[in-house]
Parts: sequence; C-alpha cells; structure tokens
Amino acid sequence: MEWKDLAQALFGEGHRIRQVGELLAGEAAFGSDGEPIAVVGTTGHAPIGVQLALAQARVVLDTIARHPRRPILLLIDTQGQQLRRQDEMLGINRAMAHLGCCIDLARRRGHAVVGLVYDQALSGGFLTSGLMADACYALPETEIRVMRIPAMARITKLPEEMLTELSKSNPVFAPGVANYVAMGGVRSLWQGELRACLAAALADLPAGDERARDGAQRGGRCLAQAVIDQVLAA
Repeated sequence: MEWKDLAQALFGEGHRIRQVGELLAGEAAFGSDGEPIAVVGTTGHAPIGVQLALAQARVVLDTIARHPRRPILLLIDTQGQQLRRQDEMLGINRAMAHLGCCIDLARRRGHAVVGLVYDQALSGGFLTSGLMADACYALPETEIRVMRIPAMARITKLPEEMLTELSKSNPVFAPGVANYVAMGGVRSLWQGELRACLAAALADLPAGDERARDGAQRGGRCLAQAVIDQVLAA
C-alpha cells in the first residue's frame, strides 16, 4: 500500500504528514476529540542509513520535548540497514541503536507507541522501529523477514533444503507476516476499517512485553517464555 493511501484510510484529510526523501513525518487529528497523533516512518522500501535513522530519531525526540505523552505511530516500509561503506564508517550501528533508544525513551515518558508494517520490514530497519514499539501490527499483504533462506543458508552453513524444510514447521526459520504473528513479534493483522484498528490498538496497549507469551500461546516460540520464567524465578 502507498503511504498516501494508508494515511487517507487512517486519517482522511485530517493529516499533515509529509514525505522528505524516504522519511515520513508529521501529525494527524485522530480520535473522537480530534486529538493529534505524531507520525514518523519511512517509504519506498527505504534502506536505513545514518542520516535516515537520525532523522527519525529527531522526530521522536522533538515529539517528546514539545508534545508530552502524545501518541506516536511508526509507519514501516524498509529493506533494512543501508549496505554502504560510508554508513558503516559513520557508525550505522550506533545511529540505529540511537533510534531504538529514542523510541524506548518515548515509551518510558508515557507516549503510546504503535508500529504498523504497511509494505515490507526487513532486518535492522524493523528491529529498531516496529519491534521497539509498545505493540507492532501489520497489513495482511506485507512482507516481513530477517533474511531470505538462501542468505540464511550461507550464514549458517546449513543446506538450503534443510532450512526450507524446517521453515514449514518452525516459524523462526520462515519469512512471512503470518510467521511473525505466530512468534508474537506482530501482535495481529489489521483488516477491514484501518482507522478502527488504530483506535483499538491505542485503547489496548499491552502493559509490558507480551511477545514471548504470545509466541508460546500461538506455537511460534515454544521456549522463550519458559526460559524467561525460569530466569525470573531464579
């Protein structure tokens, strides 16, 4: 889905979201009282480099400073981190970590933060945005993955055929939005009236990180919650 169509479905004409390169930023009137919600994200399958990571972080920090407790919506469409030597030399890892820390700070300061994957979400670009939110959602037609199975085979030195077979029964090895729902990384898919979906998400924010619990209940991550419980008990 194009971000303009998404913004129209969520907010109608009552938004002031602007695109600057691959950055999306602005605000929109939302809710029965027309209260503003801050919007930040990316478009065009954006590769997240140093400049884009810091630009998103700046929007989040400005929202914290100027609009205490204003809800924040993260719109996610990224191919992952920028694979460029310049960004590596400038410290892309630190820039992306800074973005994640800014989102975490917003949550700690009382901002409701909701992530929405509306096109694709790959690798570090997803880890430091949607997976840092209070809750992350996705549209049904989106694509989410850490890496493709051929790349996973090269990294793990395991046969591609073995990983393909494992992906049929284990969501951890398989790309696809349904598998991220099964693992708990995506809380649910938004279908139907998107404005109502956003309103429901803001009204039902999880009290804590429930992803491991969701993954256990859905059969996508069977051991994570059990290990957490044992560590806490010890």
